[in-house]
Amino acid sequence: MTRFLFKRLLQAVGVLLAISLIAFLLRDALPGADANGSGVAWRRYLQFLGQLLRLDFGTSSFFHRPALEVVLGYLPATLELVIAGGLLTALFAAPLGIYSAIKPHAAGARLILRLAALGVSLPVFLTAILLIQVFSLGLSSAASGDSAGWLASLGGMPAYGRGNPVALWGGWATNFASWQGLAYLALPALSLAAGMLPLFVRLIHTEMRRVLASDYIRFARARGLSPWRIYARHALKNALLPVVTLGGIQLGSLMAYTLLVESVFQWPGVGLMFLDAVERGDRPLIVTYLLVAGVLFLLINTLVDLCCRLLDPRVVAPGGIQ
Repeated sequence: MTRFLFKRLLQAVGVLLAISLIAFLLRDALPGADANGSGVAWRRYLQFLGQLLRLDFGTSSFFHRPALEVVLGYLPATLELVIAGGLLTALFAAPLGIYSAIKPHAAGARLILRLAALGVSLPVFLTAILLIQVFSLGLSSAASGDSAGWLASLGGMPAYGRGNPVALWGGWATNFASWQGLAYLALPALSLAAGMLPLFVRLIHTEMRRVLASDYIRFARARGLSPWRIYARHALKNALLPVVTLGGIQLGSLMAYTLLVESVFQWPGVGLMFLDAVERGDRPLIVTYLLVAGVLFLLINTLVDLCCRLLDPRVVAPGGIQ
């Protein structure tokens, strides 16, 4: 394990240096670069690295505050959205994928796989617009036409902004702590989950089918083990490794998906902040966003590596599957 962690640490240092180099090149390429940036490139890059080590990411030209402070102020809203979307994906993907693998010829399983194939082809922003049309505008119209019924009390679901999140300690505010907050979170989180759910359903289905066809599963059945024990204790664990790996990649990719979802729902997270910064040409905010997103992606992939190590020690064993 020590060797594994040391190797991952070295890889992390290399990735961080690559991210910093890309951010440095982008900073100089964006309009509004400093007039004195005509010195030797490697000297300016070393100065840039020194600023990063001191957590000096520059000052936002719009907010007139440190860029890192601005990004970290918007980050909780995005993390909350990503967590909610990930929880919804895990809640539905596992049972749907397992059911379709256990009962592949059932009508419900065939319907699940066809819907998953359709969902993979739908862009995230289109899913978000469809959800707004159905659950926000559609319910509002239905409620207005049924003023005496239950739809009138329900109304349309919120589809703009974050509402009034509940303030917790340290200035942290969350939508998880109130029903109103959950209502504002529902449609953006569903949009993110809809982008990931079809992929995970298909992957879990494929991996479970592969594992259920293996020799040790047939041996477990021959021993007379109950189907529940075979599925839960033997099959699912061995099907999880590629799912966990893809999950880490998708969690990192969600930083890109949130750009679209936050733009559609005007969710005040770092994705919307980044788009506004690009429109205003706020170079420090743009560079800081890229650096923070790169660090988060690196942390997520490191955690995924550790989870894979726990699920299958052969990942780092000598002569293993690494």
